[in-house]
Amino acid sequence: MALKSTIFKAELSIADIDRGYYRDHVLTIARHPSETDERMMVRLLAFALHADDVLAFGRGLSAEDEPDVWRRDLTGAIEQWIDVGTPDEREVRKACGRAREVYVLAYGGRAVDLWWQGVRERLERQDRLAVTEVPIEASRALAQLAGRSMRLQFTIDEGHVFVADGATSVPMELRVLKAMSTER
Repeated sequence: MALKSTIFKAELSIADIDRGYYRDHVLTIARHPSETDERMMVRLLAFALHADDVLAFGRGLSAEDEPDVWRRDLTGAIEQWIDVGTPDEREVRKACGRAREVYVLAYGGRAVDLWWQGVRERLERQDRLAVTEVPIEASRALAQLAGRSMRLQFTIDEGHVFVADGATSVPMELRVLKAMSTER
């Protein structure tokens, strides 16, 4: 018998000063049985960083042909493809061919360094790609905020992110490994 996903509810209050985006979102997140709290919370962070009224979660770990988070236009064309973790380099290049913008939000400490060393040369040629790292202390602290019902505030300003749940706060500075090309 296959294990079922666990359902989480999250109310996000997002203040993205960089984009001038100030909105609340009520989300339902299905956490795959093999997904950790840390990965799920980095998916929530990815949502907050790119928040939009039509941004949606993909089917997650059970669907290899979908990102963790994405935004499609009314025709179904993929505008933003957002993956978390250290995805396969071939899959990232394929996503760059399918989407207008591709973002990777990497986490995992030393694993990110090793992954980036192995894929950097090939991925740096992808103009539609941006790769950002979440510090390991921050991703682990985010995991501590995970709960079946969450109320989180995200404040985003110049690469600094502050996440709070009323009792605990997690400040972080994201590290850009690769910026998206401005000449597209």
